[in-house]
Amino acid sequence: MSEKLEKTGGCQCGQVRYRARLDPDQAYLCHCRMCQRATGGVAAAFINLEIADLEWESGPDWYASSPIAKRPFCSNCGTPLGFCFNEGENIDITVGSLDDPYGIEPHWHFASETIHEAWIDMSKLPRKPIKEYEALNQKWIDATGSVPE
Repeated sequence: MSEKLEKTGGCQCGQVRYRARLDPDQAYLCHCRMCQRATGGVAAAFINLEIADLEWESGPDWYASSPIAKRPFCSNCGTPLGFCFNEGENIDITVGSLDDPYGIEPHWHFASETIHEAWIDMSKLPRKPIKEYEALNQKWIDATGSVPE
């Protein structure tokens, strides 16, 4: 077990905010079909922590995704924020909802029978920095005066 980190996070629009104490060794990718559908991705990047180590500063809404579990999300912008069983002491928070997710690395794959193998090692794919997409950057500048992070 690593030393716990203090992290903050929330949804895209800022309506839901949280503060968490988490162990970076508890990050993983879930490939189950429910998580794929719930996040719209080929896997859900989660970090598992004790519910006692999570403080909702402005609470999420909850979706009963099955008879045994629920998922926190923002009803305003739709950001998926996690997963937890109805009974238990732990919760998973989506890594992408952390304000600073950099440095958090996955330590295992869960539901490996439904991995989309083509999406696992993408290190050899060409990379296109957003700063090189001038038309998109100009749309942001015209709309808001700057390009978001």
